[in-house]
This record gives sequence, C-alpha cells and structure tokens, in this order.
Amino acid sequence: MKNNDILRRLRYTFNFGDDKMIEIFSKGGLVASRAEISDWLKKEEDESHKPLNDRIFASFLNGFIVNFRGEKEGGIPEPEKQLNNNIIFRKLKIALNFKDDDLLAIYDLVGMRVSKHEISAIFRNPSQPQFRECKDQFLRNFLDGLQAKFRK
Repeated sequence: MKNNDILRRLRYTFNFGDDKMIEIFSKGGLVASRAEISDWLKKEEDESHKPLNDRIFASFLNGFIVNFRGEKEGGIPEPEKQLNNNIIFRKLKIALNFKDDDLLAIYDLVGMRVSKHEISAIFRNPSQPQFRECKDQFLRNFLDGLQAKFRK
C-alpha cells in the first residue's frame, strides 16, 4: 500500500483535523505545514498530490504512537529510512496498544479469519523461518477493521 493511502485512511478513521495532523507530525519530530499535509492527503489524480516518502511517514507513525501512548523515556525514536507493511502494522499495533486478541477482533469485523500464529509470524524477526511478510491485502483489511471499530 502507498503511504499516502494509509495516511488518508488513518486521518479518516480517527477523524483527525489539520491541527491534529500537524500535532502528530510534530510529536514524531517533523515540522509539517498545513499545505504539505494537504498535498500528501490528495488523491494521485490531483496535480497537487505529493508522494509521502518513508522517512516522513515513519515520523508520522512515531508521532501517532506518542499521541496514543505518550512519550517514551529517551525521546522520539529516529524515523526509519525504509518502511514495509510489517513495520507499519507493528507501529499501528503499538500505538493502539493492541494485543493478539484485539487484532483478531479487528479482523472479525471485516469477516477475515486469522489465527494468532499468522499474526505472530508477521511480528517476528525477518531472519526467523516462521516470519511472514505482511501483504497489502492483510494491512488493508486491518485498516478497514479499524475504520469499522472507530468510525462506526
């Protein structure tokens, strides 16, 4: 999935206004203007659309964690230079303080049957044989479930 799509979905799911988006970015260590955020949220067809690179999106996700969980001792972590669906999924899980049962309930909301073993495999170290790559559809269903839970 594209970073811009995930950002757009999170904004909608949690009903974040522009001021809240700016605040979340700043909590992640990035100063983002209203115009930049607006350009990142636009659809690709719009000529003002700007792609959201991994480092900027990682800053948002770090701010998302701080927004929901509070600041951790030692300050804000350095944003990753490269993101993948596994990292994004992990950061969302941390921010929302979800346990495996919470994740299973989210997937149930969208009619997707998932086992604890499948979820555990996504959060494993990539060097482990049981590691599983988080595919776009798996992350998309999670975001749909979040929307069903929080956006009623």
